[in-house]
Amino acid sequence: MPIDINDMHWLNPPPVWEMNQGRLLVRSGDKTDLWQETYYGFHRDNGHFLGRPRRGDFTAEITFIGQYRELYDQAGLMVRHDATHWMKCGIEYTDGARHFSVVVTNGNSDWSAFRLDHGFDAMSVRVTRNGDALFIQYRTDKMSEWRMARLAWFDPALEEVSVGPAFCSPQREGFEAEFLDFSLTGPVSRDIH
Repeated sequence: MPIDINDMHWLNPPPVWEMNQGRLLVRSGDKTDLWQETYYGFHRDNGHFLGRPRRGDFTAEITFIGQYRELYDQAGLMVRHDATHWMKCGIEYTDGARHFSVVVTNGNSDWSAFRLDHGFDAMSVRVTRNGDALFIQYRTDKMSEWRMARLAWFDPALEEVSVGPAFCSPQREGFEAEFLDFSLTGPVSRDIH
C-alpha cells in the first residue's frame, strides 16, 4: 500500500526527501548512522528515521530500493523505543556486496548480516512483534516466499515504539533510497515454520 506519512514523524530529517505518488524518495545527510558502543566504541544516533507510533503487538512490512555504493550504505525498517532500545533491518552494503542486516540494540548494539548473492531490485522486510520477540523476515522481488532472518528479544516492557523506514550512510552523504510501500497492522501470525 502507498505510504501515508500523516501520522509519522522524523527523527533526524534528511536534507532531501519528498513524497511522489505514495512513494518516499530520500537522500541521506553526511556520515549518518545508528549504533551504540559495541566493538567500534562509538555512539551514533543521527541516522534518518520516519516513525509511526505503535503500542503492543504488530506486523510491519516495507519495500524499498537503494543506490548502495559505499561501505555501510543502508536502508530498511526500524522499530524504536529510544536511542538505546531499537532494531533496524534491511540492506547494508559491506565487503562490496548487499547484505541482509539486522541490528538489535538493548543498551548496546549487536549486528548480524548475510550476503545476498542473487540479483534483485526491490527488497521487502516484514517484522512481527509478539510479546518479547521481534520476528524478522525478508524477500526480494525475485523470491516468492518470506524467509526468516532472525528471532530477536525485545523488552516487552517497552510497549510504545515507533515503526517505519530508516536509512543511513556512515561514510558519506547523498545515499539515495526509495521506499515503495509501508504497512503497520495487527500481527499476522505467531507461526515461524
